[in-house]
Amino acid sequence: MRILVLGGYGLIGAEICRTFLKAGHEVAGLARTPNLAARLLPQIDWHHGDMRQMLKKEDWEHLVSDVDIVVNAAGALQDGLIDDLEAVHHLAIKACLIACEESGVARFVQISATGASREAATPFMRTKAAGDDAVMAASMDWVILRPGLVLAPTAYGGTALLRLLAAVPYIQPLIMADRKMQTVHVNEVTEATLMASEGRIPSGADIDLVEEESQSLATLVAGMRSWLGFEPAKMQINLPRWLGNVISKGADLFGFMGWRSPLRSNALQVLEGHVTGDPGLWQSISGRHCRSFQETLASMPSTTQERWFSKLALMLPALVGVLSLFWIMTGVIALAQMQAAADVLADSGTSALQAQFLAATGAILDIGLGMAILIRPWARRACLGMVLLTLVYLASATILVPDLWFDPLGSLLKAVPALMLALITRSLLTER
Repeated sequence: MRILVLGGYGLIGAEICRTFLKAGHEVAGLARTPNLAARLLPQIDWHHGDMRQMLKKEDWEHLVSDVDIVVNAAGALQDGLIDDLEAVHHLAIKACLIACEESGVARFVQISATGASREAATPFMRTKAAGDDAVMAASMDWVILRPGLVLAPTAYGGTALLRLLAAVPYIQPLIMADRKMQTVHVNEVTEATLMASEGRIPSGADIDLVEEESQSLATLVAGMRSWLGFEPAKMQINLPRWLGNVISKGADLFGFMGWRSPLRSNALQVLEGHVTGDPGLWQSISGRHCRSFQETLASMPSTTQERWFSKLALMLPALVGVLSLFWIMTGVIALAQMQAAADVLADSGTSALQAQFLAATGAILDIGLGMAILIRPWARRACLGMVLLTLVYLASATILVPDLWFDPLGSLLKAVPALMLALITRSLLTER
């Protein structure tokens, strides 16, 4: 069959694509960044599309006209600079379903979430439920799969959050440590999706994909810590809910700058209501059980790469913050002490006006780069700008005021580690 996977470059979507290819199917994928997706999964026929803007059936007709099955693995956690829950989870799916019905698509497989309902506390769950309702109202065959907390070798989403928390040294800070969750290995989600697409799950099935026993957040983080090979925490600190609200509001603010922090308010509200489901229907249809959290960890190797990711993911917000503060403050200080900054250049033979112009230009560029790195779509380019501007500063200083290299306070020498920090941060900001 030819199968179109929406969100084919995401954590679950990419694994679904690989499973379909392995089973001998032809796969098309929809992604916002098809060029990057094609480098990682070149066997797939990638199409560019932003589901935030694909709200009419006409936007979908060319994509579904030659496919047998459509699988929706697209999703977003919370509204922000690059996410729109109502559009991605509901309106785009509704338009896609109309196009599918008119094109004769055989079946629509919806990857939803346990706990999605119209009465849920979070926009994430409510918009997921709205999309599910649109699927169930369609005249074509459909299957809805509702994974719990998905664990995968790829570090993204909930898996990344557990690894990040497990990397905190010595102590283990947690919010709502007693909240219950049921996990599922990503391979079990992809196997269920394959079964649904091949007709081995009856139309109209609405299935929770979860392990039998629920786990507390504290148990999950401790298990992840052990799996990664880190020492057990000396002490667990249960942070109050109000502090969690403060953290989530800060994460929400950065969400509107494009940062997809797993600590945003939607995530905490979902956790507060538990992440659980009923595995009974899946067991009766498939004759199998979803592996337990402990079995999932045992099936995935923990290597140096996993340990590096956990520690670096923990450090990334600090790196971005330090770079932003460093560049903004250097610019502010230069503007506040313009005459002193110009005097440094005046010794090179430039006029007072030229020296002031150069100092002011550099200060404005510094502040601009320090602010730009806080905007997620601009962050990698801002890091590159920091590297290039630092090289310009070093080259100009070498020509105009070479004595600065011998400044006892190391004013030029200290620019080299700042340059390296920008390079490292740029590497860590690579998407997925």
